Amino acid sequence: MPIVKPFMNSLRFSTTAGAGTGTGAAYNILATAFTTDAGAAATAFPASPAYYNLYINGQIQTGDTSAATTIAITIPDGDTLSPLTPIVVEFVVN
Repeated sequence: MPIVKPFMNSLRFSTTAGAGTGTGAAYNILATAFTTDAGAAATAFPASPAYYNLYINGQIQTGDTSAATTIAITIPDGDTLSPLTPIVVEFVVN
């Protein structure tokens, strides 16, 4: 039987594709380019989330679309997106 965590919380961060740097597989957006749900500037992403969801232009993306660390999220070929495309990352932590 799987162990269910007694409490889970989600943290959401938002920005636009234009905040990213790099090209192709090296395209990433630093955590400091995001704002939190409270509208404050983010300093880092959670260190060990249970999982995270990436939304590009309001559409949830598959798990192979990105990789996240505490300092950035990498979205291969994200540089081909319009700079005004909204990016939201939701981390679920326990």
